[in-house]
Amino acid sequence: MKNDFLYYLGFSHFLGIGPIRFFLLKKNFGSAKNAYLAKKSELKDILGEKLTEKFISFRNAFDLEKKCEEIKKKDIKILTVDDNGYPSLLKNISDPPICLYIKGNFDFSSLEKLFSIAVVGTRKPTNYGIQIAKKFSFELAKAGFIIISGLAYGIDTIAHQSALEAQGKTIAVLGCGVDIIYPSANKNLYEKIIEKNGAIISEFPPGQTVLKGLFVSRNRIISGLSKGVIVVEGTADSGSLITGRYAGEQGKEVFAPPSPITSELSQAPNILLKQGAKLITSVEDILEEFNLKIAPKKQEEIEKNFSEIEKSIFQALKEKPLAVDDLVLKLNLPINEVLKNLSIMEIKNLVKKNNQGLYEINIF
Repeated sequence: MKNDFLYYLGFSHFLGIGPIRFFLLKKNFGSAKNAYLAKKSELKDILGEKLTEKFISFRNAFDLEKKCEEIKKKDIKILTVDDNGYPSLLKNISDPPICLYIKGNFDFSSLEKLFSIAVVGTRKPTNYGIQIAKKFSFELAKAGFIIISGLAYGIDTIAHQSALEAQGKTIAVLGCGVDIIYPSANKNLYEKIIEKNGAIISEFPPGQTVLKGLFVSRNRIISGLSKGVIVVEGTADSGSLITGRYAGEQGKEVFAPPSPITSELSQAPNILLKQGAKLITSVEDILEEFNLKIAPKKQEEIEKNFSEIEKSIFQALKEKPLAVDDLVLKLNLPINEVLKNLSIMEIKNLVKKNNQGLYEINIF
């Protein structure tokens, strides 16, 4: 396998030969090396005339060793599909990537032993979608789940950010090379994911720019690395619906929140629910599916991480449930500060609204 490493790299850089054709070639010639170096006449039977011509031209111009050195200089790791460290969750799908290119120190060989879940959705979420993505990503990360998404605007960004806020780990799967930050506005998020021992990964070689068709391929990796997928929001032709369908085909759990039928962005989750996805209204629904329970944290452990305003709100609500106006009067704080902190505490599952519309403690 070590002798073949460069040939996996070569095939990965030639976009005309994807995983399916690669495995046919490897099976036919016995190894990646034999397939890569095969004669033109031998390749034609599998690739056809035109693709063989293109591949031969590529092969003649491509310097395997030079490219490998370039990638290493960019501090990018490479895992081939036959490496021991390649994630078995992904290896078991029908078309696992020939190579994975990785930025970060996450140990992908450990992924099988952990619980990983994808959170996906639209690039332009509603307020409802934002709250759902924040709640589930934060609480699941807090429970030890690895949060997987695609670094896109909207739900993907919220999922990654919420996982980091929960001091959890998150993996971003790109539809371009891992040395290209897309969207560029997520540069800080990209760097923080790596800094916090998560990972940025792609099957596309470094330097590969963004192309629309590559995002569909990317989606099967998001679901492939996960034990389940939460589809928050999306239209009937959205990438999030495609990811949910990939998950179903791969034998993974598919989850969706209840969504208003009047919203176009509810189409994806509602379609999946009709097709057998599990309806979720709380993180407990997901934990139940995986036969997991979370041990409650001690009050002192939780309170030590509070900001000063959160401490004040928490102490006030420990006495009795309160309306926002009463809380503002009691604490003598601006209403916008109280509302902002209440919202954060609600996302963290520390407080909730009861049936009377009053805020109360949610964890003891």
